[in-house]
Amino acid sequence: MSEVYAVRRGRLRDRCAAAGSDAALVSLPANVRYLAGGAPAGAVLLVGSDDSRDVLLCPRRPAEDPAAGRPDDLLRLSVLPTPAGDPAVAAADLVDPAGLRSLAVEEHHLTVARHRAIRSVAPRLHLTDLGCAVEQQRAIKDEEEISHLRIAAEISDQALGELLESILVGRTERHLALELERRLIDHGADGPAFRTSVATGPHAGRPGHRPSDRRVEEGDFLCVRLGATYRGYRCAIGRTFVIGTSPADWQIDLYDLVFAAQRAGREALTPGTPYRDVDRAARRPLESAGYAEGLAARTGHGVGLEIDERPQLAPAAMGKLDACVPVTVEPGVHLPGRGGVRIDDTLVVRPEADGGPELLTITTKELLAL
Repeated sequence: MSEVYAVRRGRLRDRCAAAGSDAALVSLPANVRYLAGGAPAGAVLLVGSDDSRDVLLCPRRPAEDPAAGRPDDLLRLSVLPTPAGDPAVAAADLVDPAGLRSLAVEEHHLTVARHRAIRSVAPRLHLTDLGCAVEQQRAIKDEEEISHLRIAAEISDQALGELLESILVGRTERHLALELERRLIDHGADGPAFRTSVATGPHAGRPGHRPSDRRVEEGDFLCVRLGATYRGYRCAIGRTFVIGTSPADWQIDLYDLVFAAQRAGREALTPGTPYRDVDRAARRPLESAGYAEGLAARTGHGVGLEIDERPQLAPAAMGKLDACVPVTVEPGVHLPGRGGVRIDDTLVVRPEADGGPELLTITTKELLAL
């Protein structure tokens, strides 16, 4: 893997050189991990003018933590003499004596205080904005990264499947969410990819719902959204079920509508398709049915070392899909006071010649009565 990380750093180095920057300081933890193999707490990565000048700076010696990854063995490691020190400032101190004139920093992550501290130790150093260069590089995944996502999805499917076999009526949303997160760990996850959401009855289908003490009742819609993290890579799955022997007509109609919207979004995932067209494909059936008001601002997003990455599948999103980009497709409808439906999948964009989009989360999307 050392070669993989070196190639990634080399791409960033070339981009910085083209933009006139002599070096780059990477501080966003997911970006540090992507380029260095591991992201110990508080670490920053200095990408210099050549491989020999790349340094991972840490406030303390990294502990053996599989969830944080393992730093590249070929990467120079520098541990600060005191844990209270700032690795970003120490990195600037390394750059200045080297005679470099400019340093690109992640202004969207670096605080104003740290920015000022860097200027104070290296006043002659010109600081430029690296922008989201690393996030853009991270969007297209290699097959090793996709294999981690595939395992994360398998773990998520296992945890959800086991929950559906248990007794649900009378249990609280909070209890079910905690059980799902425990099952993720039991099946080998580093941890949950995000805060697990369980929504029942009038809460079902509500975006971003946080589990409450409401108990599951007969006739409820039950919306579950969870995801596992495996070797740092995060996926998402969301499913909606009905509690009881048979769903009501309105529940069947609403579910079929959201299912059709989700299928349309999935089928639009081909290389070269504009992001906004994927969103439009999933949004159109819901708008045509009269649910335009209250729809989420986007239909999906990229996943990887963060649960919310590039690209954004939204009405105003610019850009087109590439092959080997993992994304979610997650339309939903919430009817205030009644509940709703949400269906989420994680998929990898693939050319039609390779079979089209690869579905990673395979739990059935049939409307089950539990």
